[in-house]
Amino acid sequence: MKIEFKTSGVCCRQITLEVDENNIIQEANFEGGCNGNLSGISKLIVGQDAKDVAKKLEGTTCGSKNTSCPDQLSKAIIEAL
Repeated sequence: MKIEFKTSGVCCRQITLEVDENNIIQEANFEGGCNGNLSGISKLIVGQDAKDVAKKLEGTTCGSKNTSCPDQLSKAIIEAL
């Protein structure tokens, strides 16, 4: 399943994920945001269970913001599953 999620409150504008029938993340792309950090996150989560990733990243903040790109990723996964 392909997931396209418009983010809110972060530098990244959109997150696109590909999740297989076993809820394993096959691909993750971030549009905008901190390229190095988000590329690293993508590499870390590919091959991982989407529900586990969402649990680990949920509630992560960035500076004084009440959300972050990882938190938005968790929201994208939760909404899709």
